[in-house]
Amino acid sequence: MYNVELEEALDIILRSIKKIEDTEEVRLENALGRILGEDFYAPMANPPFDRSPLDGFALRAKDTSRASKSNPITFTPIDKAYAGSPSTKSLGGFEAIRIMTGAKMPSGANCVIRLEDCIEVDNNIIIDKTLEAFENYCYKGEDIESGTLLLERGTKLSAIDLGVLGSMGQAKVRVIRRPKIGILVTGDEIVKHGLDLIDGKIYDTNGILLGSRIRELGFEYVKINTEKDDPKDVAYYIRENIENLDVLITTGGVSVGDKDIFHEVIEILDAKQLFWKVRMQPGTPAMYSILKDKPILSLSGNPFASLVTFELLARPLIGKISSDNSIATKKTKGIMMDDFNKKSKNRRFIRCIYGNGQVRLPEGGHSSGMLLSMTDCNALIDIEAGNTGLKKSDEVELLIL
Repeated sequence: MYNVELEEALDIILRSIKKIEDTEEVRLENALGRILGEDFYAPMANPPFDRSPLDGFALRAKDTSRASKSNPITFTPIDKAYAGSPSTKSLGGFEAIRIMTGAKMPSGANCVIRLEDCIEVDNNIIIDKTLEAFENYCYKGEDIESGTLLLERGTKLSAIDLGVLGSMGQAKVRVIRRPKIGILVTGDEIVKHGLDLIDGKIYDTNGILLGSRIRELGFEYVKINTEKDDPKDVAYYIRENIENLDVLITTGGVSVGDKDIFHEVIEILDAKQLFWKVRMQPGTPAMYSILKDKPILSLSGNPFASLVTFELLARPLIGKISSDNSIATKKTKGIMMDDFNKKSKNRRFIRCIYGNGQVRLPEGGHSSGMLLSMTDCNALIDIEAGNTGLKKSDEVELLIL
């Protein structure tokens, strides 16, 4: 398909891919931010026994039934119970066991009196208040009952989730395998970082920009290097790597110039091109293809254009394939604090700074090849086709980055 709307392009992408179903086990301490690969049911109750919620003395409630200020009752402590070291004794009439927070309730006890509510005299304690059965008492399974569905498959594991799994004694957890994302930057003009810059050449911006963005979203990437900007060479390296990838993102070579080689690359690979060109600026020449059931998203070589199309197309793609719904781009509205006087023949996305409902434009230009003015920006303004310019106080649609 040629020259499609953004929403149509996104629909084509999302319908063409499947979520990764493979799972793997990782240690609990390495599972933060991972996607749970199976429903998790509680293998035990938590707490695993009746316990005390405070420091005090474990008693039989019926022994306190007549206790009052005018009729204090004396109890005889017979043992101590600590968290992790329970008492093995059973309470008899008017006996008490000193107990600490978290300790297992002794046999025969059904309430706990706070330490500060007791008067200790010699080797006894005096109580002048009545306690109800199960007062200051935590039941087995009060937090979690055995067999309860605690976390559903697809949950992005938070610190709280890991704490819950830890309370169940889990050393490892089964998670969905993260997608293997490849980045391939084309262009004979590209020079690797650290090398001398020859006249007419530029340093690789897109590789580090998009790779770092992928890492910001919680994933890793593989950089695929080619020897030269030649269709056969690029096709060779894609073919050599595609089996080990879940997604391939390329930049450059997708427009109509002499060096825009990706049309030929896709033909050499016998890949299926699903669309080329999206009705938006910047990033119009975006191309999307499928090779061996693997998605190849080819973006413009201009840094800002590649970033915009990554946010609008690659980010939802990665979100679906990884089952990570949290990385979906969020939309909102804001009020312009500046004018943007440029007409937009086509749908246009421009960089901005958003906060407290207000939208400000950064200093510097808005060219698709300019990146520095993006430094403090955290959103994109979605400007409809045919717009004659934005004015201060206009309400605008935003995509939060």
